[in-house]
Amino acid sequence: MGKRRGFFAEMNYQAQQAEKRQRQQQAAAHRAHIAAQRQAEHAARAYHSAQVAAARASAAERKAAEREAARLHVESRLAEVESMNTDLARELADIDGLLAWTLGIDDFVDLESLKISKVEHPPFNPGTLAVPAPKVAEPNYAPEPVYQEPTAPSGLSAMLGGKKRHQQAIVEAHASFKNAHGYWQRTMATIHDNYIKEVAQRERFEASRLAKLSAAEEKYKQECEERETEASAHNAAVTKLINDLAFDVESAIQEYIGIVLSNSIYPDVFPVEYDHAFNLASRELTLTVRIPEPSAIPSVKAYRYVKTKDEITSTDLPVREKKERYANAVWQVAVRSLHEVFEADRAGKVHSIALTIGVDSTDPATGRPATVPLVIVAADRETFNSFDLAKVIPQATLQHLGAAISKSPFDLAPADTNRGIRVRGK
Repeated sequence: MGKRRGFFAEMNYQAQQAEKRQRQQQAAAHRAHIAAQRQAEHAARAYHSAQVAAARASAAERKAAEREAARLHVESRLAEVESMNTDLARELADIDGLLAWTLGIDDFVDLESLKISKVEHPPFNPGTLAVPAPKVAEPNYAPEPVYQEPTAPSGLSAMLGGKKRHQQAIVEAHASFKNAHGYWQRTMATIHDNYIKEVAQRERFEASRLAKLSAAEEKYKQECEERETEASAHNAAVTKLINDLAFDVESAIQEYIGIVLSNSIYPDVFPVEYDHAFNLASRELTLTVRIPEPSAIPSVKAYRYVKTKDEITSTDLPVREKKERYANAVWQVAVRSLHEVFEADRAGKVHSIALTIGVDSTDPATGRPATVPLVIVAADRETFNSFDLAKVIPQATLQHLGAAISKSPFDLAPADTNRGIRVRGK
């Protein structure tokens, strides 16, 4: 299709397409939500009816439940038809309003707006690296055992062998204390060693975490600097484009026109592609616009639900209406393309436009790809800007400009160029 866009034109085109897709997704999501809601309500009511019918198990109630389910089914199908007709009406209106849509928009592109005024950096997110390891809890050391001297005997007990038994008790107490104290020392040493190991392990983990955190911060800083550098380079390129455009550099004018064309968003049902080349010596823009084949646009007049067959059928547009709509779309695209370029070019760099509106098709004689020209027209700035496009009939405008136009665009009849295209129509 169209040749590769310049950098800024491609950037602008992608931004416009992204915005358009977002609007479409939002609209589609809303329609899907409504449809799902209807379906859920239908299912809930049908299920409730089925529960009632099953619980009571009476023939009358089963029939009532079946009638309700049938009614909800018809309601759902009618809602589906309504949605299809709404979409169809929007598509047809979009095609019929190709020129009117752009007349309410200033096609001038302020190149300063392409500059990046502020670089948006994502927040630094270190994740778990920002979370220190929990501190190792101080161990609970058991109190050191204390030696308790056995109580010495007194009185009669001492005279009846108590002293000897007391000495024996002292020996046993010392032995027991020694064992208990040794066990305590070993246990406390083990607990302390484990604590020291855990503290050391935490310190190693923390050292590794902090090193990784520092590396992540440095990487984030570098990425931010790269984004800033890219933005500065981008802004410098925009400044150069602005300056080159002011000094009539041919490539800059070519780039600006590309940006303007990329800014022209057509409906999905009628997409276009551009090729363009600007000649500084003649101040003429050669512009080729490729449009869809006639078969790409809707041929349905309306949809309706046939209850007896439980199917959705469509009514075709009359052939005459299809031909008129497609031809009118072709004429609108031609006038719109001239208007968008001349309006956007406030500095008057382009003095004239040699425009071709064509369709990529297949040559029936050779079977090879071929472009069928449907409009070929040349227009100068002064003449075209004198028109009040809100009141014109696009076909009449093209005839007034001496355009070569197809006698039947719908049938892909090529424009007749026998008399030339720079001869003003009478």
